[in-house]
Amino acid sequence: MSLTFLFMPESAYGPTNNSIGIGDILRRRGHRVVFAAESSWKGKLEALGFEEDLVDLAPPSENAEEQDPGQFWKDFIRDTAPEYRKSTKEQLDTVTRPIWGELIDGAKYCEPQLKAIIERVDPDVIIEDNVITFPALLTAGKKFVRIVSCQPLEVRGADVPPVFSGLPADDRSEWDDFRAEYDRTHRELWSAYNEWCVEQGTAPLPDLDFIHEGDLNLYVYPEILDYTDRRPLGPSWHRLDSSVRETDEDFTLPFERRPDTALIYFSLGSLGSADVGLMQRVIDVLATTPHQYIVSMGPLHEEIKLAGNMWGAEFLPQTKIVPQCDLVITHGGNNTTTEALHFGKPMIVLPLFWDQYDNAQRVSELGYGVRLSTYTFDDDELTGAIDRLLGDTELRERLAAAGEEIRRRDGLRRAADLIEQLGQ
Repeated sequence: MSLTFLFMPESAYGPTNNSIGIGDILRRRGHRVVFAAESSWKGKLEALGFEEDLVDLAPPSENAEEQDPGQFWKDFIRDTAPEYRKSTKEQLDTVTRPIWGELIDGAKYCEPQLKAIIERVDPDVIIEDNVITFPALLTAGKKFVRIVSCQPLEVRGADVPPVFSGLPADDRSEWDDFRAEYDRTHRELWSAYNEWCVEQGTAPLPDLDFIHEGDLNLYVYPEILDYTDRRPLGPSWHRLDSSVRETDEDFTLPFERRPDTALIYFSLGSLGSADVGLMQRVIDVLATTPHQYIVSMGPLHEEIKLAGNMWGAEFLPQTKIVPQCDLVITHGGNNTTTEALHFGKPMIVLPLFWDQYDNAQRVSELGYGVRLSTYTFDDDELTGAIDRLLGDTELRERLAAAGEEIRRRDGLRRAADLIEQLGQ
C-alpha cells in the first residue's frame, strides 16, 4: 500500500539531511514523500526525487531566489559568533534564548502555510525533525513522528546533565545552577509560546520544553554514547544508532594519498564554517603537521586560505569522505558526531554553541576523542591531540568494531520501517 509522508525538517543541513536519508528509503519503497522544508531548499529536494511544498519562516527577502539552503541560520550564526567565546551558562542569554526566539517567530509565521500544505498533501504521516512545536503538524489529525537529530539530552531527565551545558555526566555540582539560569533566561519566552500553542489547539508543552512528543519518537545517537542507564525512555521512543543518508555522490580523492601520513577530515559544519577567523586559525595550525587534510570550507570558502597539505571545497559529500579518513576534527554537530562513530573514527571536537558542547563532552568523557577549548586552545594542544588519537591503536581497533556494529544495526532502514509501520 502506497502511503504519503510529509517531512518538515529544520532548515539547517543536519536535520534536513537526516530527513532526506529516511525519506529516500521510503520513496524507493514506492511511497509518496513530500517535503515542507524552508523555501531556500527550493529545487534541492526535487532533484533527489521528492515533492516540494515549501514554507517561508519569515517574509521573503528580495534575493530569496538566490539564497543558499539554510541561509538565514548561516547569517544568524555569523552575526552572533562573538558570543561563542562565552561559557555555556553565559550563552543561555546571548545565544540560546535568541535562537529559540527566532525559531518561535518562524513557527508562528508559517502556521497558516503549514495548514494549507497539510490540506493539499493529505499525508498519512507527518514527520518533524526540529526542536520546536509547529501546532499545525499536531492538530491536523494525522499520525505524528518526532525525530530528534540533536544530542539526546534534548530529551531531559533528572539524572542526566542539562541540555546545552556541556557539563560532565559524573559530576552534578554545576547542574542545578545551570538549570536555574536556563529557567531565569527562558521562563518568560517559554510561557508565552506555550500559551500560543494551546491557543492553536495543542496540549500544553512540557515544562520549559518547546516541543511535544509524537505518536512515534525517534532519536539519532549511538548506544555507545547514549545515556540509556540514566534516562530510561517510554515505549514510543526508539534509538537509531545512526542515520546516514545514501544520497551523497561518490568521492574520489583529488590528490595522491601519501602512505606515510594520516588523512584527516576537518569540518565545522555549514554554520560554524561561517566563522572564518576560527577556520583559518585551525587550518594554520594543521598546516604545521605532516598529515593530509580534506577541509569542508563552507559558504565563505573564498575567504579561507588552505595550506599545501590540504584540499577543500564549499560543499563535500561527508558520508563518502569520512570512511576514507583516519580522524575527524569537528564542531560536534549531531550528524557529524554520529557519522564519525558510524564509520568508527575518533574525533577532536571544537564546540561552538547549542548541543555541540554536549556532544564534545560526551565524546571526551567516554574516551572516543578529545574536547578542546574552541577559541583558546594552544597550538600544541591540537597537534598533541592529533598525535595521541592517531597513535592509540587500542582505541582505533575499538572504534572500528563499534562502527561495524552501528552499521549492522542500520538505523536508516530501522527509521523507515518504524515510520512505515505507523502509517499502515
